[in-house]
Amino acid sequence: MSNHTTHANHPPVSVPDGRALWNQAASATLHCLTGCAIGEVLGLVIGTALGLSNLATIALAIGLAFVFGYALTLTPVLRAGVPLATALGVTFAADTASITVMEVVDNAIMLVVPGAMDAGLTSWVFWGALAFALAVAFVVTVPVNRWLIARGKGHAVVHRYHH
Repeated sequence: MSNHTTHANHPPVSVPDGRALWNQAASATLHCLTGCAIGEVLGLVIGTALGLSNLATIALAIGLAFVFGYALTLTPVLRAGVPLATALGVTFAADTASITVMEVVDNAIMLVVPGAMDAGLTSWVFWGALAFALAVAFVVTVPVNRWLIARGKGHAVVHRYHH
């Protein structure tokens, strides 16, 4: 049985439960992972190619992960005819916690894997560590998204704009 959560000025949000809740959380996390991975890979590649410090490379990767993660949510919300200010609010509400957790986890792993940040773009250590980091970040972030969706927050907010 699904619950309904009402937010001011918006129709009720249908909140799944049981297996459907876990499936929606996994789907939301995969969506988040896509944007984060695009930004993360791009930032790490650019930073590594330019010889930036680890701190500068990670800052670039995190910044781009948020940009791409938010863009993947913002675009369809805007296509649904939602005004920009509202769409930005929906996007930030849907993705900020998820992207933050994912970025903390995957960048921490990249920093602790010996040689990963200094391995270079042609090294299996760099790409293996990055793939591992993103996989672990996905596993850690699914319960975060489940918790948010169960409360009518996170990606549950975005679903009211899907037709």
